[in-house]
This record gives sequence, C-alpha cells and structure tokens, in this order.
Amino acid sequence: MKINFYATFRPIVGGKTVEFDLKQDLTVRQLVDVIVTRFPDMGSQMLDANGEIYSHVHFFVNGRDACYLDDGYNYVVQAEDTLNIFPPVGGG
Repeated sequence: MKINFYATFRPIVGGKTVEFDLKQDLTVRQLVDVIVTRFPDMGSQMLDANGEIYSHVHFFVNGRDACYLDDGYNYVVQAEDTLNIFPPVGGG
C-alpha cells in the first residue's frame, strides 16, 4: 500500500510516497500505529500525549478526511484506497 505524505511530514518519512507491505486489513487508526512504528518521529507529529490523532492532522482516504467517514478512524483501509496525510497547514 502506498501512502502520500505532505509538507513537513516528507522529511520525516524520507519522501513523498512510502510503500507499506500490509498483509492484513487495518483500520485507519491501526495504520497510524504502523506509520509511527516505522517512523517513530511521526509519533509526536501525529499523536497527542494520550495517543490520539491530533485534530489538526488530516488523514485522507480517497479524498475524504477520515474523521468524516461513516466509520471515522475505524474505517478499514482497502488495498485500492488512496491515502494522503497532511500536517497542519496555514496560509493566505
């Protein structure tokens, strides 16, 4: 599975797109744990002190922010899904 990272996340993961070899169905939340396990520095960027995903981190599944999916972060990611992760952004 390929995951696209943006802005300040790219230097942490080493590029725009990272391939993950996942052999099981995972929820978005479980996938976040996989990312943090592979890239420990992402933990402080994506998760608060309680291990919850920061509200300012946006995890898009097929163009929709996961927090707005019917299952939210419990959505089971499919192999054909397009995943994009954005850090907080601002500007004018």
